[in-house]
Amino acid sequence: MRARTTRTTLVGTAALLVSAALTAPAVAATGTHPRSGHAGTLKAVEAAVAAGVPGVTTTAKDTRGTWSATAGVGDTRTGRPRSTADRYRVGSITKTFVATVLLQLEAEGRLSLDDTVDTWLPGVVQGNGNDGRRITVRQLLNHTSGVYSYTEDADFGRAYFTADGFAQHRYDTLAPRQLVAVAMRHKPDFAPGTSWHYSNTNYVIAGMLIERVTGHSYATEIARRIIGPLHLRATSLPGTTVTVPQPSSRAYSKFTDPKSPVHDVTTLNPSLASSAGEMIADSADLDRFYGALLGGRLLPAHELKEMKTTVDTKIAPNVRYGLGLMDTTLSCGVHVWGHSGGIHGSVSEADVTVDGRHALALNFNGDWAGDTAAVLEGEFC
Repeated sequence: MRARTTRTTLVGTAALLVSAALTAPAVAATGTHPRSGHAGTLKAVEAAVAAGVPGVTTTAKDTRGTWSATAGVGDTRTGRPRSTADRYRVGSITKTFVATVLLQLEAEGRLSLDDTVDTWLPGVVQGNGNDGRRITVRQLLNHTSGVYSYTEDADFGRAYFTADGFAQHRYDTLAPRQLVAVAMRHKPDFAPGTSWHYSNTNYVIAGMLIERVTGHSYATEIARRIIGPLHLRATSLPGTTVTVPQPSSRAYSKFTDPKSPVHDVTTLNPSLASSAGEMIADSADLDRFYGALLGGRLLPAHELKEMKTTVDTKIAPNVRYGLGLMDTTLSCGVHVWGHSGGIHGSVSEADVTVDGRHALALNFNGDWAGDTAAVLEGEFC
């Protein structure tokens, strides 16, 4: 729920540190075409473990087939390795799924991107200068609404992003309206449409919009419209379930202190992330989703164009943001479309080329070290 230095996540890394106990990576690679085709990816995965990430799992899919690799461990106590089939918390990658559903609803004529929040959720965004009558659905999805991110609230941070607070509150159930109410204690970051700031509150409101328009929870609509049709068998929206389905690895965090001990944060109530980042998936499912999305299988051409209409961000000069979709220009000039995601002990990335034919998804099961951007560079450059 903090921002990383180069990519935006629900929860980001605190620092890049070396863990002496985990500097010798155990690596395994499998695939339907030669390992040499992904040598750069494998090198970056090994480097992440050498830098302190407990373990990495990644899967790439392109016209030659599917390739997967793991490095490091999924359980630091037993030494059990990570699996290519690991399911993990994907954090803000959830946002692309939410945006896709809203764009499908627009294509069906059930709402407009130019509808105001108050059209559907009167009185939800108000107080301290917040005004849902001035914020559009589009501005929620591309983070130009100005609405404060509830995850940046100091009290929320102490409760959920410190070791002591997390120990006390990790199993709390939080309703979407409670999360929005935290944001409404703060003035807007700017007037709607005048700047850009990544706000998790935007996507909590987006999830509430889906429920108001359809009469079903956003989780139900994602399952019906995306998970089912694409046969994403490892993808789920856990709601308040605190565990991650098997196969999966343990998740580890140092919270905001890179000098602190490593904490096992595998179990938590993901309602703290809601529709901004609660999902669970595996790498193969994320490859399939982003490939289908950019390949035109989930949205009509007009809505996909809207999703890919980007604005400048403050993440990095090579990153622009569309509607729940990031456009990243790599050092070799290749553009990849996707999203990053982070939540306690889990840092993920999923990207695809514009034609949907070459995809990569990966996960680190520690949130204080490693470089996901290097893995992207290794795969696509």
